[in-house]
Amino acid sequence: MTLRRIVAVSREAEVQQLARQVGQEIFVADNMDEALDIVETVNPDLILFDHCYHPTGIHEFLNMADKNSINVPVVVVGDGRDRDLSAEFIQMGAYDYLQGRGDYSRLEQIVSQIKNKCEAVNTERSADDFFAQDYAASVSMVGRSKVFVKMLGMIRLVAASRCNPVLIIGETGTGKELAAKAVHTLRHPDEPFVAVNCASLTANLLESELFGHAKGSFTGADRDKIGLLELAGAGTILLDEISEMPMDLQAKLLRVLQEKTFRRVGGVKNITCNATIIASSNRNLYRETKANRFRRDLYYRLNICPVIIVPLKSPDRREDIPLLAEYFLKTSTICPEKRNKITSLTKLVVEALQKHDWPGNVRELRNVIERAILLETTDKIGLSSIVIDPALDGPECGELLESPTAGHIKDFSLAKAERELIARALQETGWQKTKAADLLGITRATLYAKVRQYNIEKGSYVAKGLQNGIPASSSPSPSEGWGSPQPVTAT
Repeated sequence: MTLRRIVAVSREAEVQQLARQVGQEIFVADNMDEALDIVETVNPDLILFDHCYHPTGIHEFLNMADKNSINVPVVVVGDGRDRDLSAEFIQMGAYDYLQGRGDYSRLEQIVSQIKNKCEAVNTERSADDFFAQDYAASVSMVGRSKVFVKMLGMIRLVAASRCNPVLIIGETGTGKELAAKAVHTLRHPDEPFVAVNCASLTANLLESELFGHAKGSFTGADRDKIGLLELAGAGTILLDEISEMPMDLQAKLLRVLQEKTFRRVGGVKNITCNATIIASSNRNLYRETKANRFRRDLYYRLNICPVIIVPLKSPDRREDIPLLAEYFLKTSTICPEKRNKITSLTKLVVEALQKHDWPGNVRELRNVIERAILLETTDKIGLSSIVIDPALDGPECGELLESPTAGHIKDFSLAKAERELIARALQETGWQKTKAADLLGITRATLYAKVRQYNIEKGSYVAKGLQNGIPASSSPSPSEGWGSPQPVTAT
């Protein structure tokens, strides 16, 4: 049984080797300050300290970690001589104490306990952590940011009123249909909910789908057909992407909204429309009216109390991204054999996800997480499993992207892209770490941890790694100013 990431705070090879036996990725620190910087960057599962550190030093380290909202178990590896220190270390906050560096079986037990504890915490996470507390029971949309809660409040307000029609505006993938279903559930949950995508049908077919048709009204109409407006009854009909509706059909829809009646195609009888009509669009309908692609009168008839869903790229929604990612991880059924085995996302992944613009919004984020579940082989989703757009991963990608470096990138995972950027920054600055960190907009400590994580070595990585899209196989040498030589990834 192994943990994904372990930080070993020791210069002793035996302690580092002990960490390798139970860890997949090992980060080595020479002192506490360096350890704190690395822990903040890589979010490890365990920290190993050697016997050189006094119990009060461990206590001080844990206090600093707590101030930075870091909660990682600390295990101290003794030298086998002083067996009375165990209680003192644990009293100072250490998770456990190994009597000696050969106490591998005890370390295995500790690793097992940590994994079981993490699984229990993940299992116990309630719906309240994903959904806004006041809306969890009625609106199944994940998010807790202020702007998202405000949108949920608008859904509840509209649903409680007699507002009809209802307009929902939001970019592709933001969850407009979920919002429509929420309005429907709050207003009349026991009635039908029907949806039609206005962009998926021709004008004639869409008219027939909406209004129905009478027998003999056109060639092939061998029977009467009930339209979706009639089928919705006293429930809800969603007209998705209404901006794509043909202009002549927009005029007929306007009449339905004003008169609350309609006729089947070729019919003579007026049929009463009792349904709540919800229209959604990923376009700015006002701009569409200016471009003469949408009827101005229909726009003003729809625009009573619009529900606007803010996209993930908005700074106000960034805090919802980790929440959505974790929710998709825990509820995904794409790989049943991995269910509950992949328990979380690393800190680096969360940071990377929050920096992406997400043009496909929640739908795109869900796809990325499900793809990561398929690719991940450990218990935590790491950067190497995050692939934003696999369609760009191939020999033709250089033609698809205009970036001058695109032709060199063969793998569009965030980890590969980040590794290349770091290596290029080091190359540009002649391996002056402070300048490279400034160029990248990160701290020197973060650069230090990432160089070790990606095994970036001066010379060989730039010559080979950037061309092939793969990392070099060895770690930085002590002559480059990174401390004593220490492998990064356990094999």
